[in-house]
Amino acid sequence: MLNRSTLVVIALIALPRPLLSQAAPPPTEAPAGFDTPTLVGHPGSKSVSNGIAQPAGDTFVHDQQVYETQHDVTTGLGPVFNARSCAECHQNPVSGAASQFTELRVGHHDENGNFVNPVVSIADGAATIQGRSILNDRAVVPEAQEHIPVTENIRALRAALNTLGDGFVEAIDDSTLLAIAARQRETSEGRIHGEAIEVPIFEAPGQTRIGRFGWKDQHGSLLSFIGDAYLNEMGVTNRLRPKDTTSIGKITKDPEDVPDELGLADIDHFAQFIRGTKVPPRDKILAATAPAVAGEHLFDTLGCSGCHVASIRTANPGTVINGGEFVIPDALGNKIIHPFSDFLLHDIETGDGIVQVGPQDTANKLRTAPLWGLRMRPRFMHDLRSLTLEDAIERHGGEAEHVTRRFQELTQSQKEELISFLESL
Repeated sequence: MLNRSTLVVIALIALPRPLLSQAAPPPTEAPAGFDTPTLVGHPGSKSVSNGIAQPAGDTFVHDQQVYETQHDVTTGLGPVFNARSCAECHQNPVSGAASQFTELRVGHHDENGNFVNPVVSIADGAATIQGRSILNDRAVVPEAQEHIPVTENIRALRAALNTLGDGFVEAIDDSTLLAIAARQRETSEGRIHGEAIEVPIFEAPGQTRIGRFGWKDQHGSLLSFIGDAYLNEMGVTNRLRPKDTTSIGKITKDPEDVPDELGLADIDHFAQFIRGTKVPPRDKILAATAPAVAGEHLFDTLGCSGCHVASIRTANPGTVINGGEFVIPDALGNKIIHPFSDFLLHDIETGDGIVQVGPQDTANKLRTAPLWGLRMRPRFMHDLRSLTLEDAIERHGGEAEHVTRRFQELTQSQKEELISFLESL
């Protein structure tokens, strides 16, 4: 079991040796707040960033406006897509936050039992879309609409993720995540064994980093995650993903996302907006109540904090990451965050069977869901199929089976205390 003091030690031990010798100042808490109200509902904007410096001529409000801009076919939407803007999926309670939307993933096994992406016929068989597990719910013309082939018997739903505070997640050093994984094995006698995978950095060809974004940890940098989502969720091609999945119904030229008068493409504004957001805040009033305080203690003693890590320190300002393409700024570096996640892949027997960037053993593994902002979600788990927190806890098996068993042994009043704590997040 990992307590908070141990976690701080983990973060410090995991720092690269040159950084230790520099005697960095004590870390400070990352700013928290739901401070990005949608501009449509708040003309003039009341949005407040975490203090991140802006590129020349840019503003945080402008970044948010681009994040909320709705596309149509004339600006590159589709031909297949799930949403018309970033904020259409990430908006509860403010732009960049969690969502009630799910996306569809499918595939099948080959003769060796390995996961294989589908080949999806469109236009009455005249064309196909292949090379990816995602199927889009929407299309700009009927001929491009995707449907699940009968051959694809692996079918899964995944919730669109919160992006608030992800700039701080990007700023976590790889060694910190690896140290957490090693500590899990040691303290749980091997029962908990988070997997860290190396994933490509699109903006730095040939470079890799520990994945931390997406349900499969398929991306290690925000720009990679964003460029991929712009294509797969909205069908907008960009310098990182320059080719559309089909040309049926397409009226624009690739890449559709081109630099503006500031020299920044949409994906750059998206990244700057997300990096500028604060972390999801706790309900401080509820968190201070006796039941929630008792519930937080139970969260630790049951072993939940082994994967849902309460406190992690980001790398120092000036640290170069993402294959040399990003330098951690003062606003994101040397900060303590409370994501209640280890950002590692685990098998808790709720896996969706899908393989993306990782090896085949990741098929039934998912990234530990960060619990910050949990109180803003009416449905839980990766597929949003758990309608109560107790059901979500009960679904944890595999690596978390012993923790779930301890939960089942609690009294009803203790379970209510644990739920009170979770509802404060």
